[in-house]
Amino acid sequence: MAIRDLPAARRRALVALAGLGAGLLLPAELRAAEDDRPLRIVLAYPPGGVSDEVARLLADRLAAERGTPVLVEHRPGGGGGIAMEMLARAAPDGRLLVFSAITPLTLLPRYGPVRYQPQRDIAPVAAVMSTATLVAGTPALPADSFAQLLALARARPGALRWATTGVGTTGYRVLEAVGQALKLDITHIPYKGGGQSLQDALGGQFEVMSTNVAPAQLQYVAQRRLKALAVGAPRRLPELPDVPTLAELGVPDANLVSRFGLFAPAGTPRALRRALNAEVNRALREPALRERLRAGHNAVAEGGVEDFEAAICAEMPSRGACHWG
Repeated sequence: MAIRDLPAARRRALVALAGLGAGLLLPAELRAAEDDRPLRIVLAYPPGGVSDEVARLLADRLAAERGTPVLVEHRPGGGGGIAMEMLARAAPDGRLLVFSAITPLTLLPRYGPVRYQPQRDIAPVAAVMSTATLVAGTPALPADSFAQLLALARARPGALRWATTGVGTTGYRVLEAVGQALKLDITHIPYKGGGQSLQDALGGQFEVMSTNVAPAQLQYVAQRRLKALAVGAPRRLPELPDVPTLAELGVPDANLVSRFGLFAPAGTPRALRRALNAEVNRALREPALRERLRAGHNAVAEGGVEDFEAAICAEMPSRGACHWG
């Protein structure tokens, strides 16, 4: 019988004895292990997208390991900033985490004031996955290639409409980098999440979108309901071997992937964050979860708390001054 299958009182006693006898658990880890309250994971995006599915898969695995419920809630909007603002005000007790792209820390503050300071108010816990970016044309786009898209944008300044999931997101940065590098005037259409933007894309409500690569998007490309024009990825995707990367197309600053992970409030003890990180990494090593992530065209990310902190710092403007508590 696993410890998680025991009644709560006996489980706490065994965990305490193991920690005291073997010195395996630090005090913060011990408190987390014997706490039977549910863990809440707040998703920074609306229901229905890839991140929603992944958050629920991860919650199921964590709940099975912990023997206590792991609840998933949604706090969408502001390119992930609303969820991060809520997290910045939460108690640093390890009972509340936000699942989000790293862009609310690395990109969003560049475009206007946010009600949190990333390195002061937020504590990285664990990387979860990275996802390639797809630049896709909709039925409203009278072009079949990235070169034709650029020609259209030059011929009709401001007429081309490009949708993203909001200012400060990876998709927005792709649009911005393309516009800046090629000196194009493109109209931005912001959405709160990927689900509604995908439906509007299929209906031809705009000409172009930048979105995460996912099974639904690839299915619509295969059905010729969307046109795959470019990808943001280190190399061409096996699923789209004829579609060039944005680096190949001459805009390397737009060649971006989305990185997702879990975050806690600042002040959460590092020992507790390491314990949570270990739980997440054990869940990510579970074969069924890894396969589901890969089937969704997500690259599984692993590593310690410090690895995740360093990866975020590498994408922040003030790399030299980047540090976490």
